[in-house]
Amino acid sequence: MTAETDPSHPSAPPPHKRHGLRPVYAIGLFTMGLIDVFVFLIPIYALSLEMTDAQVGWLVGARSFVSLFLSIHGGVLMDRFGTRKVTLGFVGCVVVLAPLFPLMPSFHGLLLLQALTGGAISLAWSGAQTMIAQTVDGDAEFIGRFSFFARIGTTCSPIIAGALWDLGGAWVAYGFGTAWAATAFVAVWLGPEPPIATHDAAAVAQPRFRLIDLMPRLSDYRASFALAAIPAVAFTAAVILVRNSNYGVQTSVYVTYVEGIGFSATMIAVLFGAIEAAAGIGSLFAGRSMRRFDPRWFLVWTTAATILLIASTPLFVMASPLPGVVFALLLAAQFARGAIQGVSQPILFSIQAKAVGRHQQGSVVGFRQTVNRAASIVVPPLIGMAADQWGREFAFLLMGVVFTALSLLLALLARRVPPSEG
Repeated sequence: MTAETDPSHPSAPPPHKRHGLRPVYAIGLFTMGLIDVFVFLIPIYALSLEMTDAQVGWLVGARSFVSLFLSIHGGVLMDRFGTRKVTLGFVGCVVVLAPLFPLMPSFHGLLLLQALTGGAISLAWSGAQTMIAQTVDGDAEFIGRFSFFARIGTTCSPIIAGALWDLGGAWVAYGFGTAWAATAFVAVWLGPEPPIATHDAAAVAQPRFRLIDLMPRLSDYRASFALAAIPAVAFTAAVILVRNSNYGVQTSVYVTYVEGIGFSATMIAVLFGAIEAAAGIGSLFAGRSMRRFDPRWFLVWTTAATILLIASTPLFVMASPLPGVVFALLLAAQFARGAIQGVSQPILFSIQAKAVGRHQQGSVVGFRQTVNRAASIVVPPLIGMAADQWGREFAFLLMGVVFTALSLLLALLARRVPPSEG
């Protein structure tokens, strides 16, 4: 009998946690897998329509536009009316919108569809994060396990989508995306509903829903942004802003660059899958790493390391004239970057979850996602324009210099966080 299943074990979670974990793990797997299906497919689809790197960047960034403004509102709704119910609505939107992509061959049509679908996917993932935080009270060990299962989804889904693209093009690939979204809907439907809590963390009855509740409230946004006054929340938000530059580059100019040197959609999908598989493995060591190292400085240096790894992409390509060797080098770099991010992400989530009350878990996830989406909107178009203007190799170099400098500035913020909070 393990600590997780033995109620008498001192490190065992309370009963409601033990019984609620497996369904939440499944929700994490399918909702996070949704992200990588659609993030992977849009640059491939745009390149097939002969769009420029800048247009690809705008399309990648558009997926974050709606969630930039509504992540906080979505998180507040989860705190107020129940995480599962709200998440179901967002996943349902993805099921409806996903089949429309092959019908939208124009840039502006795809831009609108990306904004709507990306917002729904992002808010669904916010719901999964909120659910695990509420269920385990921010415990890095269990958040790490949740991240492991979520990474199974992000490892498998782009590889399957890439192979289906090579076999049948946009209709088959986006058909798979629709089926994955439908499976995510079923997973959320069967999942638990964590109890709603008040300021004193006591469970209360769910308030009555009114149509006016669909409208964002300025007071909710003020309260969510006020969380930045907590040093641990402000520091981790800055880390997220810098870290997410990696993802913005990978989902835009990285794809166009490796496609330009002759990689197929399946090969690119394997590179995407490698980082997610490694992140899943790394997440299992999050709890141990948080106990062994100072979480503040661990986040600073791991952020800098992941930026240097992706910025070095052109160097790996120039290292050998043999395509097989180049692919192996890029695969190794992706695996290393994924392992580092996998260990550090649950630590980051844990710091934020523990810094606020149980009644604010949805709000802090909404705040985190807002910061995340801000970087996702800005980085892909800018690096795409830099690639169009000066070349893709220079774009990688520029990204490396700028964000390595910013990651070093994180050290100044880390000093403001008391060790007990970090």
